[in-house]
Amino acid sequence: MKIATFNANSIRSRMDTVLAWLAQHQPDALCIQETKVQDAEFPRAPLEAAGWHVAFCGEKSYNGVALISKKPTEQVHFGFDDGAQADPTRLLCAKVGGVTIINTYVPQGRELTHAMFAYKLEWFRRLRKFFDWHFQTSENILWCGDLNVAATPQDVHAPELYEDHVCFHADVRREFAATCAWGFTDVFRKFHPEPGRYSFFDYRTINAVKRNIGWRLDYLLASPALAAKAIEADIDLGPRQQPKASDHTPVWAEFKL
Repeated sequence: MKIATFNANSIRSRMDTVLAWLAQHQPDALCIQETKVQDAEFPRAPLEAAGWHVAFCGEKSYNGVALISKKPTEQVHFGFDDGAQADPTRLLCAKVGGVTIINTYVPQGRELTHAMFAYKLEWFRRLRKFFDWHFQTSENILWCGDLNVAATPQDVHAPELYEDHVCFHADVRREFAATCAWGFTDVFRKFHPEPGRYSFFDYRTINAVKRNIGWRLDYLLASPALAAKAIEADIDLGPRQQPKASDHTPVWAEFKL
């Protein structure tokens, strides 16, 4: 079973890229973040015409999550269910082919002094509780998406420059680690322990991909049961090198179920 994640930074702007990637790689599931489109305007027709199933929840110009799959999704749910703000355009949970997938677009945080950074830290804490309440580590669980955190110094090109960045600050790395402590394995790192592999390259950095100036912000994190079945994982830089690319690029993993 092949599962991938991709922050499209507008699904409508990136439909050609998404359709081409699906056709070439034939994943069982592709998780999308930052769809940036209201549900009524989501471009489901070309995906369904190509034989794909899709579940989504979005809003105008901001956020939005989607799950594209070969088989119909089951048990689809959007957002938190803890009684606080549900945030349905940032969290999608569904079952595909025996794997429960939690597709998340974690808040970026803006600035350390901004209310959104505190919200980001709380978001990770809520997500940990979500895992505690709903799942067992013996199940095939995959948490993926744009998590807006570089987990370790080797996940950002120049860590010494970013100690006060909302995606690398010690506080956010600590909350991310606490969420991962539920039992998750970083599937990409299982196969690629080497530094210098990134999934995000800022538009503002000239020739960022060629110069390998990037961040690893996109993850596939598997429960112990699922991680044991992982056989391969990688980052595909091809889509980021295309004209009018997203600033992120797909990350994928394959499991022998």
